[in-house]
Amino acid sequence: MIIAIDGPAASGKGTLGKRLADHYGYHHLDTGLLYRAVAAQVLDEAGMVDDPESAIAAAQNLRIERLDPVQLGRPEIAEAASRVAAMPALRAALVAVQRAFAAKKPGVVLDGRDIGTVICPDAEVKIFLVADPEVRARRRAAQLGAHDAEAFARILDDIRRRDERDIHRAAAPLRQADDARLLDTTALDIEAAFRAAVDIVDERR
Repeated sequence: MIIAIDGPAASGKGTLGKRLADHYGYHHLDTGLLYRAVAAQVLDEAGMVDDPESAIAAAQNLRIERLDPVQLGRPEIAEAASRVAAMPALRAALVAVQRAFAAKKPGVVLDGRDIGTVICPDAEVKIFLVADPEVRARRRAAQLGAHDAEAFARILDDIRRRDERDIHRAAAPLRQADDARLLDTTALDIEAAFRAAVDIVDERR
């Protein structure tokens, strides 16, 4: 079984995806880490994050098993990842990597921006995870330990810019698949969101 979770930045896709994978004994891939890893390598090599050749070269050296969420969680990497993710050539280069992962048994959970629409359009379960931008910004600020108003304003501005970029990019824009179930977590904590997602998955299973 393939469980596809899509949604905007800081909507909790990675946390929910890992919880679901642990619950069902499935493999999990936070596909956003692929783009973060590419961005991090380009930045480390003093390359230009808007240069497709640098990004594709970095993608060719990716090792999924070595992706480190903590190391790749820095804000500057997230911003750079949003920029490289808009490149059609890079997205095409990473499609095969993600589809190969999706073939793992007994099942997988993949989360990202285009899993249900591009990577795994035939996924048995599709969840489109959303929350109000202000709520997502508060969650991200708490995750980063940023509690002052200025930091919150920066995070909220970053989320809104990333939403705009993801929704309007030419390659695989962020959108809800026609057969995806909408899960709005604005008023839900992670436990309530997890229970709601399990209900969606169990209904399909």
